[in-house]
Amino acid sequence: MITITGLTRSFGTKQVLRGVDLHVPKGQSMVVIGGSGTGKSVLIKCILGLVTPDGGTITVDGQDVTRVPRDAFLARFGMLFQGGALFDSLPVWQNVAFRLLRGSLRRPRPEARAIAIEKLRRVGLGPETADLYPAELSGGMQKRVGLARAIAAEPQIIFFDEPTTGLDPIMAGVINDLIREIVTEMGATAITITHDMSSVRAIADRVAMLHNGKIRWTGPASQLDSCGDPYVAQFIHGSPDGPIETLR
Repeated sequence: MITITGLTRSFGTKQVLRGVDLHVPKGQSMVVIGGSGTGKSVLIKCILGLVTPDGGTITVDGQDVTRVPRDAFLARFGMLFQGGALFDSLPVWQNVAFRLLRGSLRRPRPEARAIAIEKLRRVGLGPETADLYPAELSGGMQKRVGLARAIAAEPQIIFFDEPTTGLDPIMAGVINDLIREIVTEMGATAITITHDMSSVRAIADRVAMLHNGKIRWTGPASQLDSCGDPYVAQFIHGSPDGPIETLR
């Protein structure tokens, strides 16, 4: 579904992506791991066209992302943002139905509300939640609303940016399970970026490690612990000793 070849991107004198090569099979869940500042978020922004690469190519379902109409292209994506990114001034149902109330995906308002309530139900929130505002929700509920919004338009590709950040271990497990179930049900292609190894093991079909602007290793999640790469081993075990430099 997504093929990235030789992707480079710099910001001033800082080279963030140094030739990323990555293949994401259709209908599979790819999790990209790596330390802070390694370029994971920049990689997603390049795929979405929010950041223009300096070099390399990105194709989605065989189409060069720089040569397709933006509205039709972005309509294929859903995204769960790290901080939820809910609109404080809108009730929950309008947050969920945000894309269905405007643009090329516009639906009649009653239909959009009905879809939003159904998506809320899918993530474990009742219809009484629909007219609340984000400030009235717990962190875990806000994350569920963000997930409902990500799937509201039935996207073919879903991005998850640090989906369990700020959640307690139990709620993080709930969100991980929901993501896994929903991606499987929808047959969607998913890319998750995370530091949370419990998320990696719950969500991933395949794993890629981004380090120093390049993909260090990629393979099936089942091979993560036995891949033999010292960078991967240090990261997944959280060890201060290894080839990844740490500040002490």
